[in-house]
Amino acid sequence: MSVGTVANVALFDPARGAPSAIRSEQLESGIRSHRAWDARSRYYHQQLRRVFQTHIPPGSRVLEIGCGIGDLLADLRPSCGVGVEFSPALVDCARRAHPELDFCLASEDRLEFSEQFDYIVLANSIGSLKDIQSVLGRLRSACGPHTRVVIAYFNALWEPILNLATLLGLRREAKGLNWLSVQDVRSLCGLSGFDITRETTEILIPKGIPLLSTLVNRVLARLWPLTCVNLVTVFVARAVMPPEKADRLTVSVIIPTRDERGNIRDAVERTPDMGAHTELIFVDGGSTDGTVAEIETLRAAHPERDIKLIHQGSGHGKGDAVRKGFAVARGDVLMILDSDLTVAPEDMPKFFEVIASGQAEFVNGSRLVYPMEAQAMRFLNKCANRFFGILFSWLLNLRIRDTLCGSKALLRRNYQTIARNRHYFGESDPFGDFDLIFGAAKAGLKFIEVPVRYGARRYGQIKIRRFRDGFLLLRMSLVALRKLKMY
Repeated sequence: MSVGTVANVALFDPARGAPSAIRSEQLESGIRSHRAWDARSRYYHQQLRRVFQTHIPPGSRVLEIGCGIGDLLADLRPSCGVGVEFSPALVDCARRAHPELDFCLASEDRLEFSEQFDYIVLANSIGSLKDIQSVLGRLRSACGPHTRVVIAYFNALWEPILNLATLLGLRREAKGLNWLSVQDVRSLCGLSGFDITRETTEILIPKGIPLLSTLVNRVLARLWPLTCVNLVTVFVARAVMPPEKADRLTVSVIIPTRDERGNIRDAVERTPDMGAHTELIFVDGGSTDGTVAEIETLRAAHPERDIKLIHQGSGHGKGDAVRKGFAVARGDVLMILDSDLTVAPEDMPKFFEVIASGQAEFVNGSRLVYPMEAQAMRFLNKCANRFFGILFSWLLNLRIRDTLCGSKALLRRNYQTIARNRHYFGESDPFGDFDLIFGAAKAGLKFIEVPVRYGARRYGQIKIRRFRDGFLLLRMSLVALRKLKMY
């Protein structure tokens, strides 16, 4: 494994050879000294590690800039871990402390990478860089469309407190530190070609006080206005990439069905062709009204359309149907179209255009912008939808108006990331909406809502049971609260 040459020192420097006994003792002494300082703020470092582990799953390819002696990088358990430091002494100590990882010496003006990583970490190191914009810009060579840059930095409001801690010998001295505001970091990311996809604040009490620290940092620190005074702000960003060529992207539209015979013809004839090729995948959940026969009839009547039919089998619920449809889909872009057609098939190109343009990586429909047709959504359903929109906006630190709109779109490669991390939340979502929204937030995908017009059902029966399904939604909200907010 190599990262090319970073600055003037390659990852493996054969000129150094095996360290002498004296040299080994010096390295061990340096490691002990570094960890002695960290021990004075052990609780803070534990909390910071917990935050990064929430964003970065084990087995990822991770690059850390300003890695110190590599303890955080090692704690992330990467399949490929590379640490970059600007101090020769720290590089030597890091190599000694974590021989299973790769560490290299660098200078800010000569950062070059020949490989891409899943995650790039800057844990409080952004403030010590001499030219932050230049370094961030150089990191783009290590980024692919899937890469996420995770930056943690101090809240500038804490400057006098941290300076006092340094004077009292409770914190290692950091000379020439840049005290950046949240807006400064946002602006620097934007100037360097990065788009921030998620932003949170963490750690109100950086010292371990039994029970109190846990209560404050995991509960109270999540509530406004305390979110404004937390010690650390964490930014998740993606490199802005050139737009996808729309005429080269293929599309798979997944249409879960159960007793929707009267809507099948419109679904086939009204869904526009998008990109280079569009396939329609009907996933039938045991229809008894002739839906399957109607799909087969329309497949024969429209040989110009790529229509597939799969049977849900032993699974149940829309979420299971969507996952089975995605599993057989061949398109670059995956879409969901509810078979009740309350969201018009003609609106699907709006979702495709957002994905193809690169404006977002996860597109969710919103039925709460335009006026609805009469009887399209019952009053209690509308109230519940607005409630869950407010709740999820807080839980995920995203602006979401409509959590239950069935129309969604994302690139298949991003869905594969969500699927790999599905165990984090479990598979208890029978609707499929929360499974995808939770997963997109966990993966740091860029999220956008597209307004759609919501019409009344023309055929069949509404399959939502308000009170039973409302209870399930609340239960899944508690999962998100525990996994994404109060972790």
